[in-house]
Amino acid sequence: MSEILDEEELLTLRLCIDSKWTSKEKGEDDSVSAGNVSSVDSKISRLLEARDKVFGEGRVDIPRYHEESKNVRLVGLLFGAATAVDIHDLSSAIDTLQEIYMSSSLISDPIQRVVVYFADALATRLFSPRSQFYGSMDKICATQEDEFLAFMEYYRVLPFYQFAHFTANQEIIEAFKEEAVINGGRIHVIDFDASYGFQWPSLIQSLSDMTTASRTISLTITGYGRNVEELRVTKERLESFANGCANLSFKFEGILTGSSFTSIGVEANSTLAVNLPFYLQTLSSLQEIKDTLASVYSMNPSLVVLVEKERNQRTRSFLPNFMELLYFYTAIFDSLHELLPLESIERFNIEKNYLGKKIKLEIGQGHIEETFEHDKSWKETMKGFGFERKKMSSRSLSQAKLLLKIKSPCTMIGDGANCGFEVFERDEGHEIALAWRARALVSISCWQRTSW
Repeated sequence: MSEILDEEELLTLRLCIDSKWTSKEKGEDDSVSAGNVSSVDSKISRLLEARDKVFGEGRVDIPRYHEESKNVRLVGLLFGAATAVDIHDLSSAIDTLQEIYMSSSLISDPIQRVVVYFADALATRLFSPRSQFYGSMDKICATQEDEFLAFMEYYRVLPFYQFAHFTANQEIIEAFKEEAVINGGRIHVIDFDASYGFQWPSLIQSLSDMTTASRTISLTITGYGRNVEELRVTKERLESFANGCANLSFKFEGILTGSSFTSIGVEANSTLAVNLPFYLQTLSSLQEIKDTLASVYSMNPSLVVLVEKERNQRTRSFLPNFMELLYFYTAIFDSLHELLPLESIERFNIEKNYLGKKIKLEIGQGHIEETFEHDKSWKETMKGFGFERKKMSSRSLSQAKLLLKIKSPCTMIGDGANCGFEVFERDEGHEIALAWRARALVSISCWQRTSW
């Protein structure tokens, strides 16, 4: 075997490792020795073997329970792996990730499980999507159908989305009632993430319950979606549901995400509500936020509902963003651990096919690097674009508390939930938050154009 790889072998290696890991300083020898390549290849093979063992173990009869000291060590290893990835230290990254895989289990306590998924997201950053190694990791990834089914289970088991949806809908109804004299029974909602329309059946039903034969209501929802098929399914589902609601005229208009606002037509004097569910934090530049809020402002909405995940403001640095995501998802894994038994197939599928994919999307595919410096709170950002806060309805808070009682009736003590969930007002009633073990995870606030 030659000391220096020929061009074809060298190309194969560079396709296996993402380009940033093979970048060289100016003047450094550009040749790669066969011994070095063999060593890297061997390391990667051992890494993937350890990974396959973790993800292949599935569910077993005897769960592995948590060891405090071991978990502290695992979190330290994860931080070490993230640091190695951040500085493009390939050898250290592979060694540390392999150690995490060998020391963790998906059928253990929530700390170990979340560490595995974060380690897996880091591992995907090592390889080019064109490489055989990347492909082998992708083989055990969830299909789109698996992800959708896992999301439905997540939606049913945990209160995060239902809290956001029901609270937002109550605020939309309050805005509609406030303008009853002028809106002629017409309401238009612009939803920046239709997400198969899970939010809207409850609003459709509530509006229908307010109607009579002589006082009908017209509801139009313009929903943004990721693809045509998702919008088609959403339209069919919502129209089918609305057909069973008396005295309600319903229309759904689907628009692909990124399309211009100019194509949206809103009837004069109708109540216009803009729904921003977990949306602004997904934008990758300050300019995108500016463009979105400027467009929303120009439409003069009666109400803007802002739903956001509770995280510290973003920086351009990888490690602070990584750790903030780790704290956030650890709380979610911990709450899921309380609600579903360790051997639960539902829990396993939710974590593997939904939460694991979200973690990989935010970290493994580089989205965490597409972030931008955002040192203002969302409150300051909204005010800067000409919006002012509206006080949240007392009905919204009562409804959110009732939701927690329904979701986990056997864990309630007084007004709080001893399993860890709680809902509370803050900012003098201008915001409602859902928390797990005193850590706020989701918050909702309402806005309108500033009255000059």
